[in-house]
Amino acid sequence: MVRLVVDLNRCQGYAQCAFLAPDVFAMHGEEGLLYTPEADEAQREKLAQAAAACPVQAILVDAVDPPAEAVSGER
Repeated sequence: MVRLVVDLNRCQGYAQCAFLAPDVFAMHGEEGLLYTPEADEAQREKLAQAAAACPVQAILVDAVDPPAEAVSGER
C-alpha cells in the first residue's frame, strides 16, 4: 500500500499528477484536486513520477507497511 498526502494549500492546479496518474488524481473544476490517499503498490512508479512532476512539490508519496500481525497471521 502506498500512502499519499497532497498539500492542497500549496497545490496550484497544474494537473501534472492527474495526467501522469489518472487512476489516483483527478481535477475537479479548474483548480480543485481530488485524489485517493491510499493506492496500490503497482501504482508506485506512476505516483513517484507524478510527485516529481508537480511544479510546487505538493505531493508526498510514502510506503505503508502492513501491521506485523497481518503478515504473520497472528492476533
